[in-house]
Amino acid sequence: MDRRALADFLRRRREALRPEDVGLAVGARRRTPGLRREEVAALAAMSADYYTRLEQQRSPQPSEQMLASLARALRLTGDERDYLFQIAGHNAPTSVTTATHVAPALLRVLDRLHDTPALILSNLGETLVQNRMADALFGDKSHHTGLASSEIYRWFTDPSERLRYPENDRDRQSRAQVANLRAAYGSMGPQSRAGELVRALQKASTEFAELWDRHEVAKRFEDHKTLIHPEIGPIELDCQALFTEDQSQALLVLTAPPRTEGYEKLQLLAVLGQEHFVKSS
Repeated sequence: MDRRALADFLRRRREALRPEDVGLAVGARRRTPGLRREEVAALAAMSADYYTRLEQQRSPQPSEQMLASLARALRLTGDERDYLFQIAGHNAPTSVTTATHVAPALLRVLDRLHDTPALILSNLGETLVQNRMADALFGDKSHHTGLASSEIYRWFTDPSERLRYPENDRDRQSRAQVANLRAAYGSMGPQSRAGELVRALQKASTEFAELWDRHEVAKRFEDHKTLIHPEIGPIELDCQALFTEDQSQALLVLTAPPRTEGYEKLQLLAVLGQEHFVKSS
């Protein structure tokens, strides 16, 4: 671990960012360039004290998970992320870490979406990051780990996952989940994480096994859908997906036309989400 190089790299990347680059309000005049240390710490879900010690060359070696969080918070490119791992004393990121490193281009778009639900998914259905409106609509997905971090896995193993969709739309959703996984499996191969997910689901769900044998392949999301919120009820929304060039990640944006019931429910959801945020703070 090269503490001096790590500290200097983190500081320079922090100073190169502006609040608006990461979706933060500019606020009062700043005495120093870039983001504050506590802002980076909050974006990376770590304590401000720990981050400060990293920049002051006083910290223990950060874990791979912590480095991945820092790479996301500082909007690092793939090359910059690899360099961060190396100077922190780790090998180049594993395939798991690489797959879950959010594309900076998608993050820049997400940072500017405050008034409508938006989230970034991997090609295995893992929620990599979501805004507050998506938290209010879907709930916080960050606590899921292992195979359960994939919504595809949860769809076939956890009945509560299906409560967000009307009963008459669940068969279509099952087919869509399998078709998306089939596309990921085709590009990643049988020995990849996609292959691991397929083998686990074939054992866990007869429904999945039957759908898998159909060999349906698709990499898209329904343009219009109804989601059921536990407090607000059904919400009709339009869904738009923006993919990275390699199709490994997608930014989903959920909107409703102005002056529709769906639009009004999104406005109510924004208020409810803010209330929940204040209560949990």
